Amino acid sequence: QVQLVESGGGLVQAGGSLRLSCAASGRTLSSRAMGWFRQAPGKEREFVGGINWNGQQSYYADSVKGRFTISRDNAKNTVYLQMNSLKPEDTAVYYCAADRGIGVGIPSSVYVYWGQGTQVTVSS
Repeated sequence: QVQLVESGGGLVQAGGSLRLSCAASGRTLSSRAMGWFRQAPGKEREFVGGINWNGQQSYYADSVKGRFTISRDNAKNTVYLQMNSLKPEDTAVYYCAADRGIGVGIPSSVYVYWGQGTQVTVSS
């Protein structure tokens, strides 16, 4: 079993930056790809981006490409989401999730462990 805990959310003005962290306990994440998802009020959960098991490949939704960066530190069992140039439409609860395999998956169905989420609010 893997427990994931996100942190780093908060309130930021448009154009600002935040870095989210996702710390895992229970088992190592080094053999799994990791993903970040978000869910805004009244909307479905959507894929933000993901990183493969060794950090060599990452993928992003078009809406965040060029602004968000995912990284991981397997020694610390932690994954990060650096968010720059934030926009009000980035406001959502952000979740990290552990994939069932080593490559990045986009559908949420391939993720087997989920964190509880952290709120990100971007004011205009």
